[in-house]
Amino acid sequence: MKDEDRVERWIADLISTLDQAAELVARGEEAYRLDPALPLAFEALSNRVGELAKRLVTAAPERFASPLFRQAARNRDFVAHHYDRIDHAILWRTVRDSFPVLRSELVN
Repeated sequence: MKDEDRVERWIADLISTLDQAAELVARGEEAYRLDPALPLAFEALSNRVGELAKRLVTAAPERFASPLFRQAARNRDFVAHHYDRIDHAILWRTVRDSFPVLRSELVN
């Protein structure tokens, strides 16, 4: 598989993941607070988004130079390694506010 094919596959996967996150955000903040599965889903989505962002930055740093990609990768590292210190209100805002901005970076 060519590098460019791999990058395009990762972009498609990232867009799909960000769209899934948007669907969960659409359930609302109250659902997020009341359903214990939603914060766990947000953690998993943050892990996937960050891992894909890392891959894209590594494979094509000039194409993915926006600081948002590196921030997504750092967020992933925090969520994965410091899961016991996650502030779920911040996680909610990150997925609600930052993920759509990251998605717009991919389609521009």
